[in-house]
Amino acid sequence: MKKIGLALGGGGAKGLCHIAFLKALDEMGLKPSIIAGTSIGAIVGGFYAAGISGVQMEDILGKVGFMDINKMVDLSSLRSSAILKGKGVEDFFYKNIPARKFEELKIPLKVVATDFWRRKEVILESGELVPAIRASMSMPAIFKPVTIGDTVLVDGGAVNPLPYDIIRKECNILIAIDVSGEKPPPEQGPMPSMLESIMSTFQIMQASIVENKKRISRPDIYIKPELTNIKVLEFYRYAEIMDGVKDDVEQFKREVDKRMKRRFRFF
Repeated sequence: MKKIGLALGGGGAKGLCHIAFLKALDEMGLKPSIIAGTSIGAIVGGFYAAGISGVQMEDILGKVGFMDINKMVDLSSLRSSAILKGKGVEDFFYKNIPARKFEELKIPLKVVATDFWRRKEVILESGELVPAIRASMSMPAIFKPVTIGDTVLVDGGAVNPLPYDIIRKECNILIAIDVSGEKPPPEQGPMPSMLESIMSTFQIMQASIVENKKRISRPDIYIKPELTNIKVLEFYRYAEIMDGVKDDVEQFKREVDKRMKRRFRFF
């Protein structure tokens, strides 16, 4: 039996397109044997590993109204370490993910976070699910860090924005979806805002990490949609994001089909 490993990378709002690739796998009748996710990839991976299909995720997003968004935007005090507390987002996860612990998931999941003080990667794969996902998505200055045990955790993208390496030994076909996107310079107003400067610098560092990883070892299937000039927090552009990856999804399906047939003949 061929085992598919699926790595879902970080990229803020751009990562909503992970859903399109999961829908493609569903249409092909394929399920990953293991999933690894960072930041938005951990969120989408958590939903999918809990048994929620790509179509069902779209339905959940379609039902998110103004009141839901208002609850998720829980501002911190001026002296806090980030703009948002993150409790509202946690409540959304608890409400919509039908699993409380990693052990309850239908597909094994590895979530990547960063140990802030020790400056190293932390792989979460057992125990409480939602706090692990919240830790993985704790973007600097946006969401407060999460404390699990005695460890302060922040966004996993700081150490491993596309975590295909942590599941390589557990699958035959390794797929990595890179949603870092592209950001060409604007024709006018080239100076970024303060928030954009922080977010984009973080993404530049993430892209460098991924490129260095690819020089050492590449996944079997690597997909990187262009997703030009989609900012980290522009989740309201969901329809545009999904429309922008249609060609990438078709390429993805062709590559998966080819790889599955090649592996079948080999074994």
